[in-house]
Amino acid sequence: MKPIFTLLIPILMLSACNSASINGDQTLDRTLAFEGIPNARELGGLVMQDGRRIRTGKLVRSGELSKATDKDVTQLKKEFKLTDVFDFRFDKEREKAMDREIDGVRNTWLSTLPQAFVSSFSSGRADSTTVQSANLMDALAKYAFSPQAQEMASKLYPAIVMDATSQQRYGTFLRGVLNAKGGALWHCSQGKDRCGWGSAFVLAALGASRETIVEDFALSNVSYAPLVEAMSAKITENGGGEAELGFIRSMVGVNVENFEHTLDLIDAQYGSLQAYLEKALGFTAKEQEQLKKKYLK
Repeated sequence: MKPIFTLLIPILMLSACNSASINGDQTLDRTLAFEGIPNARELGGLVMQDGRRIRTGKLVRSGELSKATDKDVTQLKKEFKLTDVFDFRFDKEREKAMDREIDGVRNTWLSTLPQAFVSSFSSGRADSTTVQSANLMDALAKYAFSPQAQEMASKLYPAIVMDATSQQRYGTFLRGVLNAKGGALWHCSQGKDRCGWGSAFVLAALGASRETIVEDFALSNVSYAPLVEAMSAKITENGGGEAELGFIRSMVGVNVENFEHTLDLIDAQYGSLQAYLEKALGFTAKEQEQLKKKYLK
């Protein structure tokens, strides 16, 4: 198993160009065009099931902030009155690409990758600073044909949401968003998987429909579309089918099918995503109502 996880260290740390224009849920374009922050968008403007909208300029999801420029920082502080950042990366990711420090902004580290995955990543010898992107993509294309790699990718989302430590940290994150004095931003490396689950939990607590939650999650495939399409073409040329293409979507973009399957697992075990927030993450129904009062209009 080690070679596969070794490969994933630099993959997790890849940052794609954030130049795509995203037309999201309800035809709303929520893309944030930062210079050095990948895959960024706000939740503001989305309509919840009760008809209320999320306030704009409050909630942001993105990739890591290590390459945030002065212009990016100014935008975050001016447009979002940013006071809180939540970092879902594990320690090795942070060490290689520490978030830029922003004056007056609290940065809270909450690694939400299950320890079994972290240990495997940390035991690998690959270094994202020395692996060339072309070689990495060649290796990724090769591993797409490995049943072991495919199984690992399919188990990532269920592992994240069912891991007790990850649950505790996502609960801490939700309370941090509730108590933020200004704007809140959360991220992992690419702003798609662990960040995507954080966004799903925020949206669920605010009363979003499953459709809205899935659509927001899927938008990362627009940000990373050029790379996903290039890799998918390579897989198809080599005779790959849906299993291989699913692995590429999971590693380079997001696998929406796996995401929905994991939502089904949550529903089966807890009854609903809102119940999961309370029973697994410890974010109570009262706190969910407080979050709505703070961020909905």
